[in-house]
Amino acid sequence: MASDLWQVVALYRWRIALAMVCLVIAKVATVAVPLVLKRIIDGFSQPHALAAIPIYLLAGYALLRFLSTLFNELRDLIFARVTLHTVSRYAQKTFAHLHALSASFHAQRQLGGLLPDIDRGTNGIAFLLGVGLFTIVPTLIEIGLVLAVMLSRYSGWYSAIIVLMFLFYAGFTLVFTARRVIYQSRVNKLDTGAKSQLADSLINYDTIKYFTNEALEESRFQALMGRWREAGMGNQRALFTLHVGQSAVIGLGVAAIMLLAGRDVWAGRMRVGDLVLINAYALQVCLPLNALGFVYREARDAWVNAEKLFQLLREQPQIPDLPSLPRLHTRHGEVVFEHVSFHYDPSRPILQDVSFSIPPGQTVAVVGRSGSGKSTLARLLLRLYDPVAGRILIDGQPISALSPGSVRAAIGVVPQETVLFNDTVGYNIAYGRVGSSRDEVIAACKAAHVHELIASLPQQYETAVGERGVKMSGGEKQRIAIARAILKNPPILIFDEATSALDSDSEHAIQQELDRLSRNRTTLIIAHRLSTIVGAHDIIVMDRGRIVERGNHQALLRKQGMYAHLWLLQQRRDAPP
Repeated sequence: MASDLWQVVALYRWRIALAMVCLVIAKVATVAVPLVLKRIIDGFSQPHALAAIPIYLLAGYALLRFLSTLFNELRDLIFARVTLHTVSRYAQKTFAHLHALSASFHAQRQLGGLLPDIDRGTNGIAFLLGVGLFTIVPTLIEIGLVLAVMLSRYSGWYSAIIVLMFLFYAGFTLVFTARRVIYQSRVNKLDTGAKSQLADSLINYDTIKYFTNEALEESRFQALMGRWREAGMGNQRALFTLHVGQSAVIGLGVAAIMLLAGRDVWAGRMRVGDLVLINAYALQVCLPLNALGFVYREARDAWVNAEKLFQLLREQPQIPDLPSLPRLHTRHGEVVFEHVSFHYDPSRPILQDVSFSIPPGQTVAVVGRSGSGKSTLARLLLRLYDPVAGRILIDGQPISALSPGSVRAAIGVVPQETVLFNDTVGYNIAYGRVGSSRDEVIAACKAAHVHELIASLPQQYETAVGERGVKMSGGEKQRIAIARAILKNPPILIFDEATSALDSDSEHAIQQELDRLSRNRTTLIIAHRLSTIVGAHDIIVMDRGRIVERGNHQALLRKQGMYAHLWLLQQRRDAPP
C-alpha cells in the first residue's frame, strides 16, 4: 500500500520537500520561544537591570510566535495540493476501477456497504498524508530539539525523565491502541452492515409496503444498531482506558521534572527563568505527546480503512479491457455461438453445448422456461462473462480475444427493465451516443414514437426522470430505451424480454417499434411472450441449458413439441374469461 501511495505522491516531491522545510523552521521557532522567554524573565527578576533588557528580546518573542504560526500555515498551504490531488486521484481511480470490474463482482457486492468503505478509505488516505505526516514528524523534531537544548544547559536527569516519559507513553499507546483496533474494526463492520441494510431496505421500499413489513424492517435494523451500540461502548471504554493511562504517564513525568527543577532553584543551581524554561519545554513535549497518541490511534484506523480501499483496487476484473487487445471490426454483423457452455457455479451448469448462428440482418428469438439460460446468452454476447467452453464469433472474430468495450460498442440493448440515470429525459436518451446533438436526439425519439410524449411534458426534454427513472411509467422507460438504441445505431441488437412487463396495448405499440428497429439488423430476442416473436426468422427453444427445438413459428407448431406446448399455454392464459 505504501509503495502505491508513494507513486502518486511522488509527483509532488518538491512540494513535500518545501513543506518539510517550513515544518522545520516552524519547530525551531517554537523551541526558541521558551529560550527568549527565559532571558526576559531573568531580566525582569533583577529590578536594577530592567533598563538593560533589550527591546529586541520583547519584539523577538512576539516575532518567534508569529513565525511559528506563519510557517505552520505555509506548510499546510503548500501540502494541501498534494493531499487534494492524491485523494481525488484515488477517488477517480476507484470510480474507474469499479466500472472495470466484471459483472460477477457487481452481482455479489452490496452498494450500501461498498460506498462507506470507499468514503472511509479516501478519508483515511487524506489523514495519513496530512495530519499523520505533519503531526508525527513535527513531534519527533520538537522532542529532539528540546532534548538538545536540555542536554546543553541542564542536568542529564531532565532529559532522562523526558525520554522515559516518551518511552512509557509510546509503549502504553502501542499496546492499548492495538487492543482498541479490535473494537474499532467491529464498529466499522457493523456500521457498514447497517448502511447496507438501510440501502437495501430503501431500494426495496415498494416490496416492504406491499407486505406491510415496516415493523419487521425496523426491528431488524434496531437489532443491528443495538450490536453497533454495544460495540461502540466497548470501543469507548477502551478509549477511556487509553486516555487516562496516557494522562497518568504525562502527569507523572511533568511532576518529576517540576520537582527536580524546584529543588535546583531552591538550591541556587538555577534561576527562576530556568524553571519557566523547563516548565515550558515539559509542556511543549507533553502537548505533542497527547497529539501523537491521538494521531497514532487515528492513523491505525485510517490505515485499516485505506487498506480496505487498496484491497478493492487490487480486485482484478475477470475480463480486463486491455489497450493491447484488438478491436472488433464489424462488416455484416453475423453472430455465431459454437458449442458454448457456461456456469456461474460448477455444480449448476447454465448452458451446455449451445450452437447456433444469426445471419446478418436476420432475427433469432430464444424462448424457454425460466432458468433455461436465455438471458445468459445475451450476457455472453456482451462479454459480461466468457464461456467456460466453446466460443462466440462476430463476423468470424472470436470475441474472447477482442476488447470487451469494442464488442459492446457494436451492440445495442433494450433490456427487460430499463434503469435511467437521475437526470433529464434528454440526457438519458443522448447517453446512447455521447456528443449527439439535440436534433439527433429528437430524430431518434420520433423514430421511437416517443417525441410527442416528451413534448407534452412540462419541461419537455429537460424533465427530470427521478432516481432509476421512478417518475416514468414502464412503457415510457421502454420507449426511452428504444430511442437510446436507435441513437446508438448499432449493427447488432439484443432485446432481453423488452416487453414482458408491459400491458397488452403498450406491448403492441412498443413491439411495432422494436420490429422497425430490428429491420436490417442482426437481432437476438430473449422472449417471454411468444406472440412477440412469431415473425422471427428462426426460433430457438431452450430447456435446462440446451437447445431442444429450432425452426420458425409455423414449423415449431407443427412439431407439437415444447414450443407448441408453451404457445398453447400462453394462448389459454391470454384468452378472455
